[in-house]
Amino acid sequence: MIVELISVGTEILLGNIVNTNAAYLSEQCALAGLSCYFQSVVGDNEERLSMTLKCAMERSDIVILSGGLGPTEDDLTKEVAAKVCGRKLVTNDMWMERISEFFAARNITPTENNWKQAMVPKGAIVLDNPNGTAPGLIMEEKNAKVILLPGPPNELIPMFEASVRPYLEELTPGALYSQTVKICGQGESAVETAIKDLIDAQTNPTLATYAKTGEVHIRVTASAETVKEAKKLTKPVVKELKARFGADVYTTEEEVTLEKAVEDLLLANKLTMTCAESCTGGLLSARLVNIPGASEVFKSGLVTYSNKAKRKYLGVKKGTLQKYGPVSKQIAEEMVKGAAAASKCDVAVSITGIAGPDGGTKEKPVGLVYIGCSVKGKVTVKEYHFSGSRAKVRDSAVAAALTLVRRCILEYISDLTFRKKS
Repeated sequence: MIVELISVGTEILLGNIVNTNAAYLSEQCALAGLSCYFQSVVGDNEERLSMTLKCAMERSDIVILSGGLGPTEDDLTKEVAAKVCGRKLVTNDMWMERISEFFAARNITPTENNWKQAMVPKGAIVLDNPNGTAPGLIMEEKNAKVILLPGPPNELIPMFEASVRPYLEELTPGALYSQTVKICGQGESAVETAIKDLIDAQTNPTLATYAKTGEVHIRVTASAETVKEAKKLTKPVVKELKARFGADVYTTEEEVTLEKAVEDLLLANKLTMTCAESCTGGLLSARLVNIPGASEVFKSGLVTYSNKAKRKYLGVKKGTLQKYGPVSKQIAEEMVKGAAAASKCDVAVSITGIAGPDGGTKEKPVGLVYIGCSVKGKVTVKEYHFSGSRAKVRDSAVAAALTLVRRCILEYISDLTFRKKS
């Protein structure tokens, strides 16, 4: 079946927001076994939205629209879709009550336009939205299924997972099962080269690589009559990928992030961790504390951006700064040793670099980053060269730091196991 995505909102066309909804929906539709041939972005304009929807319904089996379900005058998606499908808008009593409860719980008096969201196309399937006041909608027309979702990702994603995904699964014949093999520390081209033979020979299951900052994901997808059979088909392929990439595979679970994998490793081995960051300005610490239960292993984080802060909080020597400069292997080493000593943590990581766009030289260009890691006193320092914007360099440095920490912990565990056996 063919699915088409329409993202509604002038703010997307103007570049005021990044269209993350389209990326998410594309990925989810592919997992559901749907073919997505067209995507559109339309501003808050009745005529253009109507024209786009009519065209989509003529060439696709399912059309998913996101955005434009709010209470304001320029939120037109529901009204236009109802008109295109020849349906009248009627009051949904249950949603009237939901809107009342939503505002009452927040001690806010709703304005008149809020009740607009309780109007739904006659005969439409109404989808629950526990995170907002706009219900999702499904209109089953003769030539296409039209699905309307709210624009905010914190509303769209839960609604899709709870209501739309099960609906799509009922429409698609057979069963699909996907498993993602997540690899850190290798680039997309290297990963793809390593599995080129598998890609060339693929039929069922299929393999697809997705490049992320500092990591690569390989999605293995199989189709069969049942999920159990599809899962059985993916197993040997996943096993082969694990064999090829070894310790660089940090998980095969969709919900596990690189930072979660690091924290799980720390927890399993009863290790604590601290960070000393310069050019990343706390980004590494932020990723770590995003994980529930981080306090069990992550004890402190220092942002030592200036030379003075490096000296005061980490014990970096003035002579080292003068001789080698703040962005150097020597400083990364002194930073990580100082962080470990000050925090009394088992694991410490330091990051110092030039994020740009200014500050680079021929000897030390923008994108140069040194990352240090100490595990139970054993110190490792690596030099990296990243490219891209200031934000990209900083994000890349954080991903590299997580990868280095993970590798150093694995080496520590391996050495410890070897000593015990000896």
